[in-house]
Amino acid sequence: MKTLKLGIAGLGHVGCGLIDLVQKQETLRLPGKVEIAGVTARNRNRNRPVSTDGYAWFDDASKLAADDSINVFVELIGGSDGPAKVAVETALKSGKAVITANKALIAMHGQELAELARENDVDLLFEAAVAGGVPVVRVLRDSLAGVDVKRVTGILNGTCNFLLSEMLTTRRPYEVVLAEAQRLGFAEADPTLDVSGMDAAHKAAILAAIAFSADLDFSKVSVRGVDELELLDLDLADRLGLRIKLIAEGKITDAGVVCRVEPLAMPTGHPLARVNGSLNTVRIEGEPLGAVTLTGPGAGPGPTASAVMGDVAKLFNPIARPAFGRAEHHDVRKFVFAKPDEKSAYFLRVRLADRAGALAELTEALAESGVSVDKLLQDSADENGAAPIAIVTHVCSRGEMEDARERVRGLESNVGSPQVMAIEASTD
Repeated sequence: MKTLKLGIAGLGHVGCGLIDLVQKQETLRLPGKVEIAGVTARNRNRNRPVSTDGYAWFDDASKLAADDSINVFVELIGGSDGPAKVAVETALKSGKAVITANKALIAMHGQELAELARENDVDLLFEAAVAGGVPVVRVLRDSLAGVDVKRVTGILNGTCNFLLSEMLTTRRPYEVVLAEAQRLGFAEADPTLDVSGMDAAHKAAILAAIAFSADLDFSKVSVRGVDELELLDLDLADRLGLRIKLIAEGKITDAGVVCRVEPLAMPTGHPLARVNGSLNTVRIEGEPLGAVTLTGPGAGPGPTASAVMGDVAKLFNPIARPAFGRAEHHDVRKFVFAKPDEKSAYFLRVRLADRAGALAELTEALAESGVSVDKLLQDSADENGAAPIAIVTHVCSRGEMEDARERVRGLESNVGSPQVMAIEASTD
């Protein structure tokens, strides 16, 4: 029976979850035996939910990565640079297979690390870096290798999805629901990485690179989070038959691969609109498949540790596959920003001073930018004398909509910052 000897760097929730799985591996369907040959973390004496007694302790992750006692290095430190990157590079150069759950590391340096793995004929696996327990990396890279993928979309941040779902369900404002998410452990004490959209963007870039055999260039990923959304936006969209979700997208265009994260307004019947709470989901569209959707828990020690163990299982029969699934004969595609002529219908929310002619000024400003109104919903003025208005536009270009937003922002009757979101086409 083959034995894999792991060196585990990082003993947080996921690291301890992995140790727990190793310690009860007789209940798992592994094709061989897994041993832990060494561990490392910042604090050796910290109380942990699993015992690390009997495992060799290393004070330096890079020394563990290079040690002859291991043949698989598992990086669970986190961070795009620093000790995590140095240790992974050390392991690859030492001929060790690497498994990581570090989405920031792969998004920022995945291309060079993949080349390093290829040069040393070892595997670099990162299933746990995207969508936790949802096996989307493996499905996209391996199971759907025979599919010409056109688009990948998904909800890749459970914190943001919980916030948007809970705000709409409970009718509580963003700040109150965020505090609740932090209390429940769905959001970090500093939630910036999640609510800014950056966490989802790291994951989206990884999926896009795999889906389209593209050079991963995170500098070309457009990112917009949920931190500026209000309960008002969700409520007005709901009354117009739409759900607002933070959507990660990668798609192939004539110019290259467009990758972005932004709030979208989705028809209530859309598969992604129906995903609530902290779940993650990914929708893959291509030929001759059509579309397939994967949904499951996207974070937490259990789902993430199980994804790491899934990568461990693959290494019982290593083949040093390309980390992003791109063979040498593939055309190399580049990440690009979306062109302003990209077309969509849009959801627009504004607040206008409650005075005669304000609504006419709004529609005139839209018309001057080439944007026409399909649906309009107006609420009564609030205590500050501003009336919320929601508009669904006819299809127009992104450039026209951006121009319209600037015109609306400059109106004397405008109060505050207009909110604009593209409307995802229905799949019905």
